[in-house]
Amino acid sequence: MSFTKIKILEFSDDLQEPIKTLNYEWLQKYFELEEKDIISLSNPKKEIIDKGGFIFYAKLNDEIVGTYALLKRKENVFEMSKMAVSTIAQGRKIGTTMLEHCLRFATQKEIKTIILYSNTQLESAIHLYRKYGFIEVDLETDMYERANIKMEKHL
Repeated sequence: MSFTKIKILEFSDDLQEPIKTLNYEWLQKYFELEEKDIISLSNPKKEIIDKGGFIFYAKLNDEIVGTYALLKRKENVFEMSKMAVSTIAQGRKIGTTMLEHCLRFATQKEIKTIILYSNTQLESAIHLYRKYGFIEVDLETDMYERANIKMEKHL
């Protein structure tokens, strides 16, 4: 895969499958699929888009190699979730590109707070979030079994 500019695409009906395949790939590598994952990834339009959220994809050359979603939690509060980069495309700053897109998009949409749930085992992801101003906050116990850290950023 030669390096070209990464293009960010918005969700469309023909792009329902990549969010599932990309997330299943990393979740099965590091953790276990949770019931919440299976439900939201099996029908992302109904579970994310129709509930006021957004889904984006990173395209490199002609291939979808990354994805992330913004889940509406409250008015002006969204959870950045379902971020995944294909193992074949890691190391190309795709996660950084998607995070920068997320922050620009959120600012344009006048979203005030972005939260995220992660696991400290994912050191490079946690480092990236901190680099972009996310801070650790108290973690609820009922979100994701794999989550041991919650972070947020006020825009």
